[in-house]
Amino acid sequence: MLFITQFFTRQLARQNLWKHLPFCIQLRKHQDYPLSRKWRGNLKTMSLQSPILDSLMTPEMKKLCDLFEKYNYELRIAGGAVRDVLMNKTPHDIDFATTATPSQMKDMFTKEGIRMINMNGEKHGTITARIDDKENFEVTTLRIDVVTDGRRAEVAFTTDWKIDANRRDLTINAMFLDFQWTLYDYFNGKEDLENRRIRFVGNPNERIQEDYLRIMRYFRFFGRIADPNTVHEKETLEAIKQNANGLQMVSGERLWMELSKIIVGNFASSLMETMVLCGVHIYLGFPDQCNLEEFKRVCEVTEGKPYHVMSRVVALLSTDDQLYELDKRLKLSNDEFDIGIFVIHNRDTPMGDDKLKFCKYLFIDTTGKDKKTFENICELLRYRNEPDLLEEFRKWPIPTLPVTGSDLVKMNIPKGPLFKQTFDEVRQRWKFSDFTLTKEDLLDMVPQISEDLKLNPRKQSPKPKRKRRS
Repeated sequence: MLFITQFFTRQLARQNLWKHLPFCIQLRKHQDYPLSRKWRGNLKTMSLQSPILDSLMTPEMKKLCDLFEKYNYELRIAGGAVRDVLMNKTPHDIDFATTATPSQMKDMFTKEGIRMINMNGEKHGTITARIDDKENFEVTTLRIDVVTDGRRAEVAFTTDWKIDANRRDLTINAMFLDFQWTLYDYFNGKEDLENRRIRFVGNPNERIQEDYLRIMRYFRFFGRIADPNTVHEKETLEAIKQNANGLQMVSGERLWMELSKIIVGNFASSLMETMVLCGVHIYLGFPDQCNLEEFKRVCEVTEGKPYHVMSRVVALLSTDDQLYELDKRLKLSNDEFDIGIFVIHNRDTPMGDDKLKFCKYLFIDTTGKDKKTFENICELLRYRNEPDLLEEFRKWPIPTLPVTGSDLVKMNIPKGPLFKQTFDEVRQRWKFSDFTLTKEDLLDMVPQISEDLKLNPRKQSPKPKRKRRS
């Protein structure tokens, strides 16, 4: 029976016969299938007025709206842009939804001489139209997820706005707005937004199992929308805990895209604690035991100040090995990894009485580009909560070592280990002179330095654990 009903509902979807959906629900009412929660919402509409809405209606958007009206297709603003307008924010990106299928949109745009670009989205129901060579508009056909694997869905097109709203993740993202500025709200998204409440549309378990990345989106939007009085619903946290292992199916890049926004967003400390309690962290590459106390401290000292996301991330880690494991999962950029490893290696090093001298010496002793090293030290000071020292260090005019490799070549120092060790010793003597020794002073020392190193060669520094990926 289960196989027959699955086959039947898929065929209805593929043939766009969702007008028979109530019969499908009746057929599946005893089965655990996403269709069982259809039609739970109650449509609420209201007229909106806002200067933001007036500013959205560019001549190009007006032309797009008129075009869909001419061909008797409905067109509405969808999702995040509606949410932003209700929060009195100007949307940066506007998504459009329509009752027209991709083929119908292509026919319409072709007849009207409208250029279409980036046709990769067509298989997902999205057509991008470029109006008057000025503005791009992504328009997506209303859809229903027929089959999902926890990350991607096999979709069918529909003309029912409620069905499309029902497939979206959160109630605050499941609203539409037409161009008479009428709001269409099927799942109390406006009320949830006003109450700063974050809820999945329908059953949290079903929503998450359709796309496990929604776990991360839930926490990101909590940080973005919630206020200090907002609490997590018990049912939601239980669903997240039960489905956290589904995050294994999500790519590291997508996880990092969401996590990095959570880490720098509001309530980062409490959200990370909740994620740990739900067991989400281990599927992101973090160790079983995260340093939540250190993370809380770093969040507090960086709040409202400029900082790099990795300063907060590494607060959760105890060793550089843990950063390597995190990198394997999340695929950090080289810059992100380098900042993280620098902070881990230097965050517990005693600075001594002269903290500025510590920073200067650290700068000289760190290999790499000067600008990058300088910024890494600034980030370290932010992590260690040294705002006065940070300001002082930023004013330090970076000195340049007067001696170059060419100078040593002219003095017949053979290239190889001896050459490198001689150059390093020259740099150290210049450093300990507080950068006062001149080029002549340093070159006078080179013969004796080289001779001493021949008699007492130094051991080479151990190689790094592994080469960073390119």
